[in-house]
Amino acid sequence: MMEAIPANRRPRLAETYTELRPLLFSIAYRMLGSVAEAEDVVQDAFLRYEGAVERSGEIDSPKAYLSAVTTRLAIDELRSARVRREQYVGEWLPEPLLTDESALDGARYVEQADSLSMAFLLVLERLTPVERAVFLLHDVFDYGYDEVSRIVDKSEDNCRQLAVRARRHVAEEKPRFETSRQRRDEIADRFFDALGEGDMESLVEILAADVVVYGDGGGKVRGAWPQPIVGRDRVARLLKGFDKARQIGVTGHRAEINGQPGTMFFDRDGRLINVLTIDVADGVVQTIRSIINPEKLRHLGPLADVGAFLRELGEQRG
Repeated sequence: MMEAIPANRRPRLAETYTELRPLLFSIAYRMLGSVAEAEDVVQDAFLRYEGAVERSGEIDSPKAYLSAVTTRLAIDELRSARVRREQYVGEWLPEPLLTDESALDGARYVEQADSLSMAFLLVLERLTPVERAVFLLHDVFDYGYDEVSRIVDKSEDNCRQLAVRARRHVAEEKPRFETSRQRRDEIADRFFDALGEGDMESLVEILAADVVVYGDGGGKVRGAWPQPIVGRDRVARLLKGFDKARQIGVTGHRAEINGQPGTMFFDRDGRLINVLTIDVADGVVQTIRSIINPEKLRHLGPLADVGAFLRELGEQRG
């Protein structure tokens, strides 16, 4: 398609892509909770934008046009994705996204990071696709109701009602996070240090009494945790397995995942096994999420043979 566009317009298309892609991906990912699906939506939106430029010349507002196309494509994708998620084996968690505080500053970073958290994305799953779009565009990305109205093809009054309804659902289930990010990071450091050293006594001290672990294997990995595991004692016994993993060469590398503290675990050959994130509130670890489904990790690099790893881990335990 690019060959049909006059040469003098191509640099502007490239500039538009570079400038707007981060925003469009941010919208699509929060809509879908999937890196792969979000990237496909953004790519499709830009192809449609190029086609519009080819047919009609310059677009008055590339941001408005691309925001609308991206959101509408994401709404359609989310509707079909929900059918697949109803048939998902075990717990469904969003695809992990590596985030970087240096990309945003101050309060804006905190706001954006919290809206990326897995806990928050799971709350958004309770909204209808259009409610989700209206809420995200207005409350997270600061689009005016007049803009949102044009994007979702509903009246401004209807959009306001949808936003109120969505806001109420979010407020009822909004995840709690440690109010001090410094305190959160201190607790996270203690947790991951204790996990890496196999220091179960220190680990138990920073687990909430009702701590819960969610595992996402998607039915792709035998031995993955199909149901939530609740309670300090049960979770501590589960985490003891990480000490065995360390003994067969597994290493953990700290990372910020979806704006929250996390670790990526690699086998002895440097291939990714799984990603683990934690939510910290009230000075303790409240929630642990582990994504081991390889289909959700491909965008993060070479993957380990998880089946072989789990067999070796089982032999080590024996």
